[in-house]
Amino acid sequence: MNIREIVDLTPVIPVLTINKIEHAVPVARALTAGGLRVLEITLRTPVALAAIEAMRKAVPEAIVGVGTLTRAVDFASADRAGAQFGVTPGLTPELAAAARGSRFPLLPGIMTPTELIAARLAGFHVLKLFPAQQAGGVGMLKALSAPFPDVMFCPTGGISFATAPEFLALANVLCVGGSWFTPQALLDTHNWAGIEALARQAANLRS
Repeated sequence: MNIREIVDLTPVIPVLTINKIEHAVPVARALTAGGLRVLEITLRTPVALAAIEAMRKAVPEAIVGVGTLTRAVDFASADRAGAQFGVTPGLTPELAAAARGSRFPLLPGIMTPTELIAARLAGFHVLKLFPAQQAGGVGMLKALSAPFPDVMFCPTGGISFATAPEFLALANVLCVGGSWFTPQALLDTHNWAGIEALARQAANLRS
């Protein structure tokens, strides 16, 4: 699948920071049962790669990607863990080259029109606006739509259940990234049913 096909599957992509490996599979099962089957696991903890591998094996219906790719070397380790797509917070020539040599598609992050132009020149037309709220949010995406009608977005960063509909209503937004459905309190108490319920609410945002 290419990145457009992947992000088209869901109105919201969970952006997950897994601190405990024992949470990985239950969280993936809960989110997938709630209708969010495209999952981004950020490379921010020591267990991130192991979490990707565990999710791939235990929850085959999920599409598990790797986020916070900031170095070219990250692509190889993510591929070995079984990542099905990648996400970066920004895009450099080194990351673009690594993406071209990778077996999984990339959703690169941009924040400015200049970065958008560079990403498009590198062959990317589906981008992550990050951090979305700090970059101008809905107003920024509206402003980008006229000069860049061929570019689509998955804005991520500071988006909540309350604000997600504003973004999803835009013609150049395919989905949003968020983490509000995995609050720490539910993780700490292993309240997987609660996470599933929040995921179902998010999955119905564009129904």
